[in-house]
Amino acid sequence: MGHGGGGTLSAELVEHLFAPAFASDVLAELGDSAHVTMGGARLAFSTDSFVVRPLFFPGGSIGDLAVNGTVNDLAMAGAVPAYLSCGFILEEGIELSVVGRVAQALGDAARTAGVTVATGDTKVVDAGHGDGIFINTAGIGLVPDGVDIRPQRAAAGDAVLVSGQIGVHGVAIMSVREGLEFGVEIQSDTASLAGLVGDMLAVCPDLHVLRDPTRGGLATSLNEIASAAGTGITLDEGALPVPETVANACSFLGLDPLYVANEGKLVAFVPPDHADVVLEAMRAHPLGKESVRIGSCVEEHPGMVVAATGLGGTRVVDMPLGEQLPRIC
Repeated sequence: MGHGGGGTLSAELVEHLFAPAFASDVLAELGDSAHVTMGGARLAFSTDSFVVRPLFFPGGSIGDLAVNGTVNDLAMAGAVPAYLSCGFILEEGIELSVVGRVAQALGDAARTAGVTVATGDTKVVDAGHGDGIFINTAGIGLVPDGVDIRPQRAAAGDAVLVSGQIGVHGVAIMSVREGLEFGVEIQSDTASLAGLVGDMLAVCPDLHVLRDPTRGGLATSLNEIASAAGTGITLDEGALPVPETVANACSFLGLDPLYVANEGKLVAFVPPDHADVVLEAMRAHPLGKESVRIGSCVEEHPGMVVAATGLGGTRVVDMPLGEQLPRIC
């Protein structure tokens, strides 16, 4: 299970097994989506599989995630998402009413995100060889001229911005999976971020890096970016937007919010002279109204993420080995 958690084990699996087998210049960037050129058009192309348990949770379902997860991967390349494919793997015995609810949620999410489900596939596996429903989606989107967003572009001096409260999705899943109550219902933040990215690009076409911190949380995304760019990242621990409900739940469960998954947040690396105007644009969008600056890229400690604590010290924010919460997307 650790190999599917988005941490060190996942990275080793990709680096030592899949990347050598599929070696190509396109794959070498290892971003959330690939950049390809066809007929003179620059496209972003991404695929993702969704195995979340339970199928329905506060704030969303596997159907919402199947759309928003792939749309957001395209948006993190600066692309305007356009078309999705959709593959359903159904376990024998799953009620058709449940399949219908998931399909309707997926269709509604696609319409909200402004994308078309253009093709698909259905397979059924024997009872006991699945978990109700698994979904795979792939997507393509058009990258505007002049946009070059990739992890290798993070540079010393860049402001590190995050679009809102972190850790919400993972805690929402765990609360219903384990039947836990924290005084108030914690709802997933699953959402399409393409509109937010469009507003950010409108005021700063030269965004350096965007990433939606899903599996492995914000800490994993920051470590991946630091490693790809060969730069250091310094965080202000007191600026991290962790809601009280998530902090309390993580304390109870022994989790670190930095490693808990999100499904409707992004982290942005922005040239320092554009940080304020980008932050203003983010806060003007409904999905970015709680955006904050959490740190900076630095020349020191290349490839490492370091957090300044409230006690005046620092701590290394390392890549997790596996996943604190499996099956969250």
